[in-house]
Amino acid sequence: MKDGIHPEYYETQVSCGCGNKFVTRSTRKELKVDICSVCHPFYTGKLKFVDTAGRIEKFKTKFAAAGYASLKRGGKK
Repeated sequence: MKDGIHPEYYETQVSCGCGNKFVTRSTRKELKVDICSVCHPFYTGKLKFVDTAGRIEKFKTKFAAAGYASLKRGGKK
């Protein structure tokens, strides 16, 4: 390997949004993540909606006024 071209490799503190913290190695000194293996639905087996930036609420408000549009239409002739 060539000298002087590789980035520094640090022991890194990773902080999750759920409060979990663990240590790993990376080229950054600190990492902040939204979801980790402690709170991810795949690992926990619990259904949980991870809503970043309010996407679920935005969807619900956008289509709440429409209701059941297929019921309001007339039947096939």
